[in-house]
Amino acid sequence: MIKTSRKELFRKKLIRFGKKNFIFKFLTTPILFAGTILFSVMGYVYNNKKRYAVMAFTFFLFAVYSSFSFPIFISGNESKSFDKISEEAKDIVLATETKVDLEAVDILEDKDVLNDGEELTDSECNLNQVEHYSSNDILELNQNRTNQTKTDDVGESGEQEYEFSKDDWKLILINKQHSIPDGYEDSVPLGNINTMKGVMHCDERIIDDLLDMIQAAKDDGVSLVICSPYRDLEYQRMLFERKIKKYMQKGRSYMEAYQLSSQAVTVPNASEHQIGLALDIVTNNYTSLNEGFGETDAGIWLNEKSYKYGFILRYPKGKEEITGIEFEPWHFRYVGKEAAKIIKEKEITLEEFWEDL
Repeated sequence: MIKTSRKELFRKKLIRFGKKNFIFKFLTTPILFAGTILFSVMGYVYNNKKRYAVMAFTFFLFAVYSSFSFPIFISGNESKSFDKISEEAKDIVLATETKVDLEAVDILEDKDVLNDGEELTDSECNLNQVEHYSSNDILELNQNRTNQTKTDDVGESGEQEYEFSKDDWKLILINKQHSIPDGYEDSVPLGNINTMKGVMHCDERIIDDLLDMIQAAKDDGVSLVICSPYRDLEYQRMLFERKIKKYMQKGRSYMEAYQLSSQAVTVPNASEHQIGLALDIVTNNYTSLNEGFGETDAGIWLNEKSYKYGFILRYPKGKEEITGIEFEPWHFRYVGKEAAKIIKEKEITLEEFWEDL
């Protein structure tokens, strides 16, 4: 015998009722429709009762667990009401962030943390010296690459239309807000510059202009010394971490040490040295990386003429709020002759130049 379902019984009884009661005849159809939907929903829930039971149990556990995250449920000597907690919160005063006065702080140079007598780890053993490469050595060992371009002819050929692009490798913006793209460092075509102390590395595409600039400076009686050309991520991270440690040893908090270190050493993965486009340049009789270099003949010459060879003073004085780095008269970045000429004439930074692209 086939068992009649409740849905079918409901339908038959409702139709029979409608036939016997003429007044309710017109109500039979909507009631039948609503009843059919109700039985369908109930049937679906019944057939999936296990699934809904699991969902209900999960929701119950979530509700119980979440309730204990509220302060009213925190164990202690006494339970605190929300009103009491809110009242106590009014007395909380957040500490104000104090900006470190850079002029009142002894800014550490690279050599201050690389030659401090501390025991180096295995990964740091070959990084504990800042090499300096003199212009005489560089020019003597790389004569085959010098173009002997006349200084007066470089960057002075008149106004020409040049379309700049943020995708141009020469104009890539690297700073605290724009870190090096993933994999970009591995794609940089590193070139070699022979020196008496070994091989110096930088982006292959800037070497000819760099050698021309060194030669031009020599012709003007200025001796340039290159230090800290290309740095890989390991070196940059080591330098940054050691400066933080050194500042903390001088009594600074971690946040103060981090702020001071990021003003003098670019945060790892935010350094132009890692892409081979930045160079620290000093001179024979002034090898310290401080503001005093800007007043030397070499510092003045670079500030006035480096743009002719595609280089700019990357962190100029008075632009610290824009670059995020203190004034560094020794740090020069290659951007190409066309962009360098505009940046020099307008006395702007690479960040400001980017705003117009």
